[in-house]
Amino acid sequence: MKYTLALCAALLSTSAIAKTDTTLEIPFLSDSVVIDGNINESVWQQAKRIEINNITWPYENMPAKEQAYALVYEDGESLNVAYVVSDSNPNAIRAFYRDRDKNWSDDLVGLKIDSYNNEKLAYQFFINPLGVQMDSIENVLTGQESDAWDGIWHSSGQLTETGYVVEISIPFRILNFEQGNNSKKMAMEFVRFLPRNERLRISSIKIDHANSCWVCQMQTVSGFEQAEQGNNLTLVPTIVAGRSESRDVSVAPIEDWQADNTLEPGLDLKWGITPEVTLTATINPDFSQVEADVAQLGINNSFTLFFPEKRAFFLENTDYFSTPWNLIYTRNVAEPDAGVKLTGSVGSHTFGSFIANDNQSNVIIPGNLGSTVVSLESKSNNLAARYRYDFTNDFSIAATTTARSADDYYNYVSSLDSKYRLTENDTFIAQLAMSRTKYSDEFRDSICDADNLSTCKQQARIQCENEQDCQISEQYLRVSAEEAIDDIAYKLSYEHNEKYWSLFARYDNLGEDFRGDLGFMNQVDFNKFVSGGRYRWYGEQGVNWYNRIEFYSDWDISHNANGELLEKEVQADLSFNGPLQSYGKIELLQRDRVGLRHNKARLDIDGNTTMFNENLVGVYLEFKPISGMFASLYANTGNHIDLANNRLGDKTRIRPVLNMNLNRHIELRLRHTYEAMDVDGADLFTANLTDARLSYQFNNRSFVRLAVIYRDIERNPNNYIDDVTAHYKGFSTQLLYSYKVNPQTVFFAGYSDNGYQDDDLSKIEKTDRSVFMKMSYAWML
Repeated sequence: MKYTLALCAALLSTSAIAKTDTTLEIPFLSDSVVIDGNINESVWQQAKRIEINNITWPYENMPAKEQAYALVYEDGESLNVAYVVSDSNPNAIRAFYRDRDKNWSDDLVGLKIDSYNNEKLAYQFFINPLGVQMDSIENVLTGQESDAWDGIWHSSGQLTETGYVVEISIPFRILNFEQGNNSKKMAMEFVRFLPRNERLRISSIKIDHANSCWVCQMQTVSGFEQAEQGNNLTLVPTIVAGRSESRDVSVAPIEDWQADNTLEPGLDLKWGITPEVTLTATINPDFSQVEADVAQLGINNSFTLFFPEKRAFFLENTDYFSTPWNLIYTRNVAEPDAGVKLTGSVGSHTFGSFIANDNQSNVIIPGNLGSTVVSLESKSNNLAARYRYDFTNDFSIAATTTARSADDYYNYVSSLDSKYRLTENDTFIAQLAMSRTKYSDEFRDSICDADNLSTCKQQARIQCENEQDCQISEQYLRVSAEEAIDDIAYKLSYEHNEKYWSLFARYDNLGEDFRGDLGFMNQVDFNKFVSGGRYRWYGEQGVNWYNRIEFYSDWDISHNANGELLEKEVQADLSFNGPLQSYGKIELLQRDRVGLRHNKARLDIDGNTTMFNENLVGVYLEFKPISGMFASLYANTGNHIDLANNRLGDKTRIRPVLNMNLNRHIELRLRHTYEAMDVDGADLFTANLTDARLSYQFNNRSFVRLAVIYRDIERNPNNYIDDVTAHYKGFSTQLLYSYKVNPQTVFFAGYSDNGYQDDDLSKIEKTDRSVFMKMSYAWML
């Protein structure tokens, strides 16, 4: 035991990842400024000047040719920053009026703030030369950035003859930080993005590319002795009004429209109990989608599709709930009447919890060869809680629990996870989870086809011998137990990262009866080992035709809980970054994986499936040749399993994307997906999906947008075993007007409709249409 303790002590004493070694002092000045893009107030002359002159990407710590600096001070209520940016060719500055968080390709300035100086999260605030805001949160645990978070802060920008000037004011009330009257320490980085032939990231600090944690290298900033959040109480009343009409077009004659009028008041509350602890509550919230999701094709796909969260209540401090696995996927909570959330970070303790009811129950039923979503009319209750303790900035342990219940159904999950940065190059992650689940008859009845309900249940019990007569699915077998089921899941991950190369290995094991129903856990009864690495070559600015080339390869193998092989795969890709902000990648993949089960009443793999060999070659290209234009193309082709008929076919997928700013106000976005598959020398299906969006942005606050989504799927019934719809067309439109004073004081008005055509209809018939209006106002008390 003493040797184990000695080893742990040695590991925990490993030196912290190096930050920029000097501490920056931010002055306190009591004078306020008008955020108008002009820095004519005298207080700016007393502010701290910070040079932004070091290129950190795609090159490592090269001096910038273009000058930029930030003037920074705080007044006890806000952090105020002015950026003065010089450009030798001001006509080439890329700046457009767009909705919030939509201008990441523009010229930008901004800053990152690690408000606890604990290397776990960083707020990011960026602004284009016209004052358009982008904000996001970088999560060190998951290695991801999300721009779904929206804070209420102020910005303005002005183009000048020599560049541009931007002013911002970030109220301390939107940040979480340690309270107290003493000087506080945060970590910050001031950044400029300069997109021309290359997209240069220019910083106030130096960044070591061998260290994959850039937040860990941000400069320590002290001051903020009088920083406070005041009462920090925000009330956001909401009114939603609309009229929706729907009809059933699958019957003849087509039914008349059935109308439903709605007028729903709601209230959101946010209370900063302290600068570290926040309470959020919602009553009768409008959790409908204001803007349509990006359309996805789900044809020949056996697993559930993922859609990101966009709703404000769940996005508040969402990173406090992040775990290595996605155990908390809040889009499973669809129609709550009320919800309460408490989040905070006090010293070494970080916690978050929420409870919300739901007027329905959306549950992912996972398997090892596919998954499906069951939507029940039963009301459900949902709870999630997470607690993390940071021993050091490099070592933390966290516990997570989730619970869902509806009538006779429940799912409980408990999890422990840990992340440990042994050195600036080595990271280890581990997670262990346990679940207990009980399914109700409502689940089993919803999965079995109503016309074959009794047959389905009988086959599940006696395991039908004639595979052609089996009507059940893997998902029914996963919920067939009438008693509660429980199981465990665990993950181990290790990564070593150097400037020129990196290696990693990961092992995931999810038991056959493990369920994470409040999360996005769409595969169970499998264990997977994957290992790989990458090597990088860096170019020199103005010398090479590339600024970065990377070779990546990995190998993985998956089995089910009984040790039966599910999949074995090797892949490799070669990518480059080059002129015109171009990026290209060619990928090769060879995979052996099992197809569908022959006898659907058995979960066995060996002797019950066929092993197929898939080979794929893919190409991805993107570039931004001129200001305001983005173009990309992804294409792949090769052997692929026909999941409808359990055989190997030839599949091709092509997805071009074009985003074009026609002027500072008008933007056109086009995305098209084409998929086609041939089997046994004949067509199987051809699918086309078009997503087109045209926007006119009047100014930083308001826009009008037309979205059109069109699906066209053609199947060859003669090449299918079961009956299929030969022709399907879907068409939906949305016209949306938006006016935003800030992310919570908003006005939306719009119209949307949906329709389809199949073998029984001679044209596209609308199935639903609606007009809607939403207003909300943020009272900050």
